[in-house]
Amino acid sequence: MKKSKNVKASIINIFTFAILIIAVYLAYQFYQSNNFNDFIRSETKLNMSEFKRDKKEKYCNVRSYKITSNEFNDAMFSKEIQVEKNTPYRVTCMIKTKNVEGNKNISSIGAQISILNTLERSVAISGDSDWQKVEFIFNSKSRDIVEIAFRLGEAKGEAWFSDLKIEEGETEQNSNWNFACCIFENTNVNIDDKQIDIQVTNTDITDIKDTIKRFENSCNKLSEGKMTANCDIYQIQTPITSLSYDDKFGYFVALEDVEKQIKNIVNENNYDHIFVVVRLGNEEYQNDIEIKDWIGLGSMDYYGIGFSNIRLPNSSKSYIYKYDKKINQFPEEVFLHEFLHSLERTAEEYGYKIPELHDYKEYGYENENLIGQRQWYKDYMNKEINTSKGYIGLPNEIYTLKPAKRINFEYAYELDIYKEPQNIIEEIRGIFKNLFRNIKLIFIEIGV
Repeated sequence: MKKSKNVKASIINIFTFAILIIAVYLAYQFYQSNNFNDFIRSETKLNMSEFKRDKKEKYCNVRSYKITSNEFNDAMFSKEIQVEKNTPYRVTCMIKTKNVEGNKNISSIGAQISILNTLERSVAISGDSDWQKVEFIFNSKSRDIVEIAFRLGEAKGEAWFSDLKIEEGETEQNSNWNFACCIFENTNVNIDDKQIDIQVTNTDITDIKDTIKRFENSCNKLSEGKMTANCDIYQIQTPITSLSYDDKFGYFVALEDVEKQIKNIVNENNYDHIFVVVRLGNEEYQNDIEIKDWIGLGSMDYYGIGFSNIRLPNSSKSYIYKYDKKINQFPEEVFLHEFLHSLERTAEEYGYKIPELHDYKEYGYENENLIGQRQWYKDYMNKEINTSKGYIGLPNEIYTLKPAKRINFEYAYELDIYKEPQNIIEEIRGIFKNLFRNIKLIFIEIGV
């Protein structure tokens, strides 16, 4: 009888132990599926997206981060990180997508890396794509904290993020600026159901090449040697087939309108600024493309790099980009003006207080015959605008505050911000860490 009881007790113990093992296993699997490594999950439309750690679709030996949006939504994993000011950083991850579709046909929609509350972002992946590496480079500027998001932005579908890494690079100390000047030889767009085909002329190309040489010299001369400029000129035959529209400016060329044509040029080089030269009208098409009084547009951005439009005049008789001693001695003015808009924006992002580039009249300057606003630019670039409170203008250090690029990461080192648990001990530590943090948050919420 005693032996029978011992057998029964042993069976119960084994059964209880088995149930305990299963419970621990299920709890561990649940933890792994819902351990987001301190990432915050957020979405614009609440409860419209699903977040999970996926063990089936993964790039490496740890579970991927998966976002599923069955309706158009802006959903993300994000985490605040501390950064050193004026330092380049590179965030990379592997991304896979399935049926990702944006609610608008623009390049900024899809699976991507970005900084919250800014326009800074990586390329966006849409449609169906296998694992591919996505890179996001940025400069911290005056910030010491940024919130990095791995995002399925303004889209629906499924996106997986894996192998998350962040590296800190080295800041360039030189003031040698490299420019890409992309001349689009053809503009083939449909505006209001009218097909418009416009080509640049050989004279246009000659004028722009001459003007670019003058721009290089003027950057050095007007800055009094504080910077140098080197411009590579590209003649692009693949036409522009779409234009963007703004109520203030009318039609213009945005990043998404030319990204396919210039991305290899930019990716294979280390440019600090991009000029896109385009013709949007001629003697035949004078007013078919609505332009609201602009010949150049600056202060735009191509993944962290300054991006400017340079529009060729509709009239072939114009001297705006032609040097003539009696008509125009400063044909590079539009190029310089739009580049200075990028420096103006950079100065503001670093917290400098500077005069607005367009406010030359408020400081007693005039738009002079033959040389335009050259004296204003010279004083603006050298902080020599005389006011009752002293001299103002761009700070001298602005010429070394160039955009972050791949060249900044030749000797980069990886930070451990996105490090995943590597073994069971680290997993257990993570469990208790999350448990204590959640208990602390509960006490804070109830006021204990």
